[in-house]
Amino acid sequence: MNQLAPRDLAAHLAQGLLSFPVTAFRPDLSVDEDACREHIAWQSSYDVAGLFAAGGTGEGFSLAPEETARVVRMAVESARPGVPVLASAGGATWQAIRNAADARAAGAAGVLVLPPYLTACDQDGLFAHVSAICSATDIGVIVYNRGTAVYAPETLARLAEAHENLIGFKDGIGDIEQLARVHALMGERLFLLGGLPTAETFALPLLQLGMSTYSSAMFNFAPEFALAFYADVRAQDRAAVTEKLTRFVLPYITIRDRAKGYGVSIIKAGLRAVGRDCGPVRPPLQDLSARDQADLAALIESAGLVPGVAADASPSAAPASVLPGPAEGRA
Repeated sequence: MNQLAPRDLAAHLAQGLLSFPVTAFRPDLSVDEDACREHIAWQSSYDVAGLFAAGGTGEGFSLAPEETARVVRMAVESARPGVPVLASAGGATWQAIRNAADARAAGAAGVLVLPPYLTACDQDGLFAHVSAICSATDIGVIVYNRGTAVYAPETLARLAEAHENLIGFKDGIGDIEQLARVHALMGERLFLLGGLPTAETFALPLLQLGMSTYSSAMFNFAPEFALAFYADVRAQDRAAVTEKLTRFVLPYITIRDRAKGYGVSIIKAGLRAVGRDCGPVRPPLQDLSARDQADLAALIESAGLVPGVAADASPSAAPASVLPGPAEGRA
């Protein structure tokens, strides 16, 4: 159980790489407890600053509240001491409050407030939603800026003034003007967390806007590469970042973009490729086609990303099949 106070949690998370572990499923799509625990233990064996259980990459949107509570508890119990586990709080306000209560009971250090499902809402509604969650718990709360929940800087300021346990702002939109306004108004009161798809692509420029960290989905299957990439970003080593983007990230995005929903599915495909299978994704997501899985495995091998295997000093070019091109003929 992690005992970090909200402000201490924020300071800790802001200084290291973060990740959202997958939730392992059996072939019948039930939660695979043994695989979940093993995956969290492996992920937390690396120098990661925090793990968000049952989040987007963890398919939290497909979990029942009881499953979410179970997955978070398994993560807390399986993570290495010193690695805080955070949960997600989503759906209707009542459900998000329940998620927060379950997270605290499981020993999670904080929660990420996911956008309310489907319905559009204005700033007063967002304020009331987040305020109710913050009021219902004393653990750290981070809001996720995307979809139906786009927070005006003034709304964040109102929430931060009303709730000491509001500690962070995760951005999944990439609106530079909004981010500049948030950073200018909030200063160090909230830590800023990058949350765009394949966040590595945007990490270096967003560092200049106060985003000292981001959530790396690929950390699930390539933790060493993800940590090295993060170190290059923090060192502002543009040449090293560009080399890693070219060697792996950009061709990886090409595969990710072949079908909607692959942003999550490709992570489980990556785990299969490195011999750490965590099962299929749940509908409405779809697993990678056989060709896409093969292309990803070839890319991971050619880029030197297999965990525990040192990358070639002169990385091979990505296979032609994963370079930009037409998508016809795929299974």
